[in-house]
Amino acid sequence: MNREHPFRITDRALLLDLGFLNVTERSIESTDGATFKRVVIEHPGAVAVVPIVGDDVVLVRQYRAAIRDHILEIPAGKLDAPGEGLEDAAQRELKEETGFSADRLLRLTDLLTAVGFCDERITIFLAEDVVAGDRSPMGPEEHDAEVLQMPLQQAVELVASGEITDAKTAVGLLLASRIRAAS
Repeated sequence: MNREHPFRITDRALLLDLGFLNVTERSIESTDGATFKRVVIEHPGAVAVVPIVGDDVVLVRQYRAAIRDHILEIPAGKLDAPGEGLEDAAQRELKEETGFSADRLLRLTDLLTAVGFCDERITIFLAEDVVAGDRSPMGPEEHDAEVLQMPLQQAVELVASGEITDAKTAVGLLLASRIRAAS
């Protein structure tokens, strides 16, 4: 394989502008000089937070239109405020969805969610020294959401049993569990 000649985007056509998402068609030159096209969903990025209270984790059960069902997940949301930093966005989402705020955030990882067709990158944080407060939900899903608190180990077991299937939540819980076990 020729790594000296990298893949290169030679053209980008906007197919659909959905506000915070764009659907584009990219013309790409391959390592052997051939050109091909790929449709890509361009996403502004997102943050997710694993809030820890003692030995418990705070989760949200909310409706997700894409799967037409409620799902148990860590608080998360897209980067939709211009100029907002990752930590500020994480604090905002944590407050909106759970009412909690964190004195300390630790960046766990960046997760690429669907690299076959989307450039979404979710930065996952561990929130410690978490303090309860009032929720400030945005939109019907968050207004309807249920905030739950359970032992972190129980949540990890829900990942292992297949009851928690959301990728960002599984990764966040597993990494948080590993860090907590090491400390």
